[in-house]
Amino acid sequence: MGSVRICLLIPQTGAAGLWAPSAEACGRLAVDELNRDSGLLRRHIDLRIVNAGETGESAGRAARDAIEIDGVDGIVGMVPSFARDRVAEAARDRVPFIYTPQFEGLSPSQKVMATGETADELLGPAIHWLSEVKHARRFFLCGSDYVWPRGCLQIARALIARYGGTVTGECYLPIGEHDFDEILDRIKTTRSDAVLPYFLGFDCIAFNRAFCAAGLSSRVLRFSSAVDETVAYGLECSETENLYAASSYFSSIRSRNNGAFLERYHTAFGDSPPPANAFGESCYEGIYSLAALIEEAASLDARKLARHYGRTLQQRTARGDQAQSVVGGRHPVYLAQVEGYDFSIIDWR
Repeated sequence: MGSVRICLLIPQTGAAGLWAPSAEACGRLAVDELNRDSGLLRRHIDLRIVNAGETGESAGRAARDAIEIDGVDGIVGMVPSFARDRVAEAARDRVPFIYTPQFEGLSPSQKVMATGETADELLGPAIHWLSEVKHARRFFLCGSDYVWPRGCLQIARALIARYGGTVTGECYLPIGEHDFDEILDRIKTTRSDAVLPYFLGFDCIAFNRAFCAAGLSSRVLRFSSAVDETVAYGLECSETENLYAASSYFSSIRSRNNGAFLERYHTAFGDSPPPANAFGESCYEGIYSLAALIEEAASLDARKLARHYGRTLQQRTARGDQAQSVVGGRHPVYLAQVEGYDFSIIDWR
């Protein structure tokens, strides 16, 4: 028997290309660990890194080529939500598809195993904290114009109302558009207490730079689960004032399991690897999720594997070995304050 071929499908260009180096590093770490053990079904794992491109169409085409030309046995995809259905359609009944990043929470296809956190999981604790601890009442919503930001901020609207707040405005820009003047003017004129910016990757860095250049950072709070260590590294230390983020993973989490993960990560990739972050680490989890799925089914057959999507499987994460099914309350959500390049955990649940 030959090797088991796994496709790690990630955008290497465009706004989401920001996470490609850490995604590839985390994926390779997971495969190296599995191969040092017994591989998969006692076969060596061959990891193929595939560029998803910048559109849903390019991601779907890349997935089809990986299946039909490269002969991969499964796809682990860390792609934006606008590409998820195209990849799922390409993989349907042919190979399993594990979708790893946080997402808006709209029900994914039954042909997809989603392992990332939903917007409700991430936004609920954060908006409660902003309302109760920071006394934020007036929220401005903005982001990239596609399903993930729009879905997240639709959920945010309901949560803000639940805690007695008001949405002062909502605005979206096409991916790659960096003219934020209208948004910034509206944040000022509406006297908003907090802004929830859900821009993708490099666009998130551009927005936060513009926000600070407009002189808003000292008096308006910023919160987003779209902000992580990689985004923070694209900012000046002074540009993280009053910036908060939520995630199920930060590299600053103090635990024996995360410490061990980071030690393995740095041993594999040196003292200055791509910064560990939730989007990259999701690929580590995704590889282990696919491995657990295949071992549980004792098969590479996509239709047999699909029967196991809703089951609880034991898998490895940066938080340690844990039982995981699809989505919903699998591990804590952390709220952090961004202080320069550090994410200081201030709350978790």
